[in-house]
Amino acid sequence: MSEEQKFPSEMIDLPSKGKLYSKESPLSEGKIEIKYMTAKEEDILTSQNLIKKGVVIDKLLDSLILTKGVKCDDLILGDKNAVMVAARILAYGPEYTCEVTTPTGETSEQTFNLADCPFKHIDESITENLFECELPISKKKIKFSLLTGKDERMIEKDLQASRKVGVGVTPELTTRLRYLIKEVDGDNSQSLINQTATNMLARDSVFLREELVKNSPDIDLSQEIEIEGETVKVDIPMTVGFFWPKAGG
Repeated sequence: MSEEQKFPSEMIDLPSKGKLYSKESPLSEGKIEIKYMTAKEEDILTSQNLIKKGVVIDKLLDSLILTKGVKCDDLILGDKNAVMVAARILAYGPEYTCEVTTPTGETSEQTFNLADCPFKHIDESITENLFECELPISKKKIKFSLLTGKDERMIEKDLQASRKVGVGVTPELTTRLRYLIKEVDGDNSQSLINQTATNMLARDSVFLREELVKNSPDIDLSQEIEIEGETVKVDIPMTVGFFWPKAGG
């Protein structure tokens, strides 16, 4: 029995229900096993080296995931968000107090119940991580996939390379489109995908991003709060403090 298996653990449901993973992946079951956090994981959360590198949350999740053959890089982003919330609830309970920015631009300290955050599931007819749409202006037929943690890491690597060579404007949006798009009018050549991403009309780009959001399973990290007698909906911020409330004050 491994050291990790000695700790209590929970099976966590995924918003995707496992539909967006290959049948060979353990994630296709729609669940993932994670252990309860220990002082070892708190060491990860306070590692200044990992924080500076921007990998502290990934290292935390990799330490918590018990499902064999699965790393956080394998998770699509909505499932990764759900695992992060579950890990936080198992470690410190569902109540989370933090400062939020209201729609009026003011800051307010609020306490949220993370257990009340619902899943946004995908359509039951979806069977793979490949979606199709027709762009409204250019009429190009696009096939795209939801990004995984590995994709996000590769995007950031590309962006860092762009910053180093001093390209001026960092091509964040077009780089992301290059990773999202898998096929253009039946052609999956990378050269055409790159060209399409770089030269996509703004209205087409907005439409494609809206399609991405519409088809992405996730956990809804927004809740309604009362501000001076008025009900407003705010996003719950996810910081390192989200996982360790006492860290950093």
